[in-house]
Amino acid sequence: MDMPILLVDQAAPVDVDWMSELEQRTKNRLPIIPLWLRSKTYALSVIRWQANHAAYVVAYHATRSPKYAAKLAARSPQGAAKVARGLVVWTFDLEGKPIRQQVAATKDGDIYLRMTRAHDKRVKNRLIISLSAAVVLALGAILLMGTDPSYDQWLALGGLVALLGRIGTPADRQVFDRAVIPTQVQKLTSDLVLRALGALGVAELNKAVGKGSNGINFPTPIVRDGPGWRADIDLPFGVTATDIMEKRVRLASALRRPLGCVWPEPAMHIHPGRVVIWVGDQDMNKAKRPAWPYAKTGQIDVFKPIPFGTDQRGREIAIPLIYRNMLIGAMPGFGKTFALRVLLLGAALDPSCELRVFELKGTGDLKSLSKVAHHYASGAKDSTIEACVVSLREVYKDLEKRADTIDGLPEDVCPENKVTADLAAQKSLGLHPLVVAVDECQELFAHEEFGAEAEKLCTAIIKRGRALGIILLLATQRPDKDSMPTGVSGNVLVRFCLKVAGQTENDMVLGTSAYKNGIRATVFTDADLGIGYLLGVSTEARITRGYYIDNPAAGLIADRARALRIAAGTLSGQSAGDLPTPKAEISFDLVADVLAVVPASEEKQWNSVIIDRLAVLRPDVYGPWADQADDAKTAQLTAALKPYGIQAGQVFKTVDGKGSNRRGITRTHLVEAAPKRIRVVR
Repeated sequence: MDMPILLVDQAAPVDVDWMSELEQRTKNRLPIIPLWLRSKTYALSVIRWQANHAAYVVAYHATRSPKYAAKLAARSPQGAAKVARGLVVWTFDLEGKPIRQQVAATKDGDIYLRMTRAHDKRVKNRLIISLSAAVVLALGAILLMGTDPSYDQWLALGGLVALLGRIGTPADRQVFDRAVIPTQVQKLTSDLVLRALGALGVAELNKAVGKGSNGINFPTPIVRDGPGWRADIDLPFGVTATDIMEKRVRLASALRRPLGCVWPEPAMHIHPGRVVIWVGDQDMNKAKRPAWPYAKTGQIDVFKPIPFGTDQRGREIAIPLIYRNMLIGAMPGFGKTFALRVLLLGAALDPSCELRVFELKGTGDLKSLSKVAHHYASGAKDSTIEACVVSLREVYKDLEKRADTIDGLPEDVCPENKVTADLAAQKSLGLHPLVVAVDECQELFAHEEFGAEAEKLCTAIIKRGRALGIILLLATQRPDKDSMPTGVSGNVLVRFCLKVAGQTENDMVLGTSAYKNGIRATVFTDADLGIGYLLGVSTEARITRGYYIDNPAAGLIADRARALRIAAGTLSGQSAGDLPTPKAEISFDLVADVLAVVPASEEKQWNSVIIDRLAVLRPDVYGPWADQADDAKTAQLTAALKPYGIQAGQVFKTVDGKGSNRRGITRTHLVEAAPKRIRVVR
């Protein structure tokens, strides 16, 4: 039996789904309202640019008007001669002479006779019109010569001379000079873009440009977009937006613009080969920063996005904090703490939001928040880090309480099993928004005694707190694997990365493969303070310049926030004067305590077992250690004994007939370290 032949390129099926085809044709319709009219800020920006451009052109040509007038006057005789020749040709029908000559050469008398009669009639009528017009003009000139010249007459004469001069201008000459527009308002054209793309050294781009731009398309015209120009470009097959973003420096050179003016962006929602090149009028780091919208007045709801900064086009960018956590990373001095301050002040202006702020650098950059924070501490001291961990423990316990509260609510009240604005407004439920911020968090996670516990607590808060109204904000100037646990960084949704040194740091903040995909915070220069890549707020990474709020301004905003909280009755914790009760000093000897709970009959013992025994011996001191999981207990005791030179190792033990290998210590090492031990006061 012969098998049917199936052609690869089949004809289009007859039963076409016309609705699907219609949707396909209309899904990429251009917007009815232009981009620049979609917001007041955009519209004003475009109007200002057009007004500036028009004023410059008018001023340029106005200063050269005497030159233009002289040109027109000099060329007016040629224009008058052209007009006279034209009148003669028209009056005597000279434009038809070649045709009449051709007919005469054919010796067709009948056609020639009809053409001659038509010619004579046409000339007679035109001659009457021309002579009548000449008589009228002559009489008008005689009358005018008998009167004193008026302004209108001079104006009419000037207009006549200008008209004749324009007529007398040769085709290869121009009356007006070309206005040389300043760099900051030069228009971006397709020719400039194609020339720049051809200079990037991308093989497929070079081929396309060499073929007369075949393969490079502009799906929409180049338009004004904020304080600059926007060009949407479909690149040749196989060329991606990332290929252009990687060569941003060369692109800026080819466009002859400052680097801070040229920003290529991908349009992945359309296809990987669509790139949007935005060229600003002014370097982004030199543009005037707009004031924070809530700098003077206003109250914020953290269930709505908080204004954070602006993009290179001047558009406002807001960050929704609720249901999200955030990581901010940068090299020292590039605006990391300023960015964190904007979000914390925004949260502070919501009187229902509880703040716990820990600034582990110790310079007091976030001191203004102490006026409203439930917990606040500053410094890289052990006591500050311990206070941070104690606060994190409270938040961790609050996770369980909130989860139980939500679980006990009816479905019609809490259908999505998460905190909503309505639930947060009910004080009796205790589901108010809670923001925990740790600046220089690498000091916390790298701490020998509290680092492991902090990692465990923060990981749990990030994973579980999102739906419970708990938000964690972390900022670090050392984004590497040693100071930023992957369990923490890997679960953060919103990321803001200012200038960093290299690919590793870039991907630690922005996520794996960000550098490979062209999202590179390494491109920012030393002048790009406060400018970074923002991820997790929109579908694409966005260049963002955070609002600038200095310490005095932050203090005034914090005063307003405090007044709002006093009025709402939500001022709590340290800001309300409820300072933590000082702990009674407890003197203890760790090595002696471990020797006390590990008898001589046990040469080796597991760390987790020792901590459980220590918690029984001194509940006030070792109780929090015992609340941790076994792995955290092991790490806690290992770090605590390290200063004494006691190293943990693998200890094999048989429990209930089953052997197991865990980290533990050798009692002999404790005995050897006993003479060197110190007494710790807590």
